[in-house]
Amino acid sequence: MRQVVLYISSSLDGYIAKPGDDLSFLDAVQREGEDYGYTAFVETIDTVLIGKRTYYWVVSQGHGFHHADKETYVMTRQSLPTEGNVTFYNGDLKELVSRLKSQEGKDIFCDGGAQLVNRLLKDRLIDKIVLSVIPVLLGDGTRLFDIGIPESKLKLENTKSFESGLVQLCYSLIK
Repeated sequence: MRQVVLYISSSLDGYIAKPGDDLSFLDAVQREGEDYGYTAFVETIDTVLIGKRTYYWVVSQGHGFHHADKETYVMTRQSLPTEGNVTFYNGDLKELVSRLKSQEGKDIFCDGGAQLVNRLLKDRLIDKIVLSVIPVLLGDGTRLFDIGIPESKLKLENTKSFESGLVQLCYSLIK
């Protein structure tokens, strides 16, 4: 059965971006030839869920959308036309995830941002979390987890530590 997988990085104190959507803290763990399992992970997915703000931030970096070859749903409140494999979705999130999970295919990647992550968590729609913890304390920025998400039990599937200090934690959510 298809799973919704949150694959994301955060600072040790739980921020996914510094103020101003600054991701420069990720540079601390950049190593030539090391992608921390990302390429292997991308092989396991064929669908992407992403928030509109995050989608437009990625596109604004000048390299196009990095998952343009995947079926992608950009969560928005607006009605916008489809662009290639990218559908701008303004319907019910539970309905969309239920429909996607009922279809044949690979896993479904939650590519952020924080608002989408927290909506999925509130509705208990995330099945697995792969969290790469960057060895830095930011103190401010965009928090990964909001106050008010429901308590969720997690099962640790595995951990990996890297020479850069990055630690990757893989949890499944117990439902």
